[in-house]
Amino acid sequence: MDVDEFWLFLHRSRQMTSDPDERLQWLTLHLAQRPPARIVDFQILLNQVRRRSDTYDMWEAADLICGGCSTDGFWYFQAWLIGLGRDIFERVVANPDNLAEVPEVQRLAERPMGGWADDEWPGWEALSYVAAGAYEEATGVEDGVYDAMEERGHSDQSDPQPSGLSWRLREPEAMDQRLPRLSRMFQPGES
Repeated sequence: MDVDEFWLFLHRSRQMTSDPDERLQWLTLHLAQRPPARIVDFQILLNQVRRRSDTYDMWEAADLICGGCSTDGFWYFQAWLIGLGRDIFERVVANPDNLAEVPEVQRLAERPMGGWADDEWPGWEALSYVAAGAYEEATGVEDGVYDAMEERGHSDQSDPQPSGLSWRLREPEAMDQRLPRLSRMFQPGES
């Protein structure tokens, strides 16, 4: 599996259904039908793609949208962003303020956070475990995908390791300049 096939696979799941749980079922089922090496490829590519969004700029955008974003919350946000598809992902990685153009984000900005449905929340933790489930289904080996990754010289990432200017060095009052459109949509501290 190469990166184009990875993105196509995610795109097809989104064409089938917008429900996150149904997408996970589709992904697991169809991934489990592939050779184990391709399942491992999927997890490696997921980690590599996720790494591209692993920046403090993106975390700041997630923090603004979610009214606060923990380490785990940012990890889930990155998976959600990947799940939106390649075009959106590329635009947002180029500039996190481009999240203001994403229809899912625009819908969230229209109402208070307390009114967000569970399936609207910008997080998709379970995407991180699709390959493990598919690998187990295909081979019968629980968590075998991680051993197979290590045999190929890859380790599984389980937390963000953001690059860029750390939170401690940022001027909070300059957020309006860093994320002007998102700052207008989501006022810091409001929910």
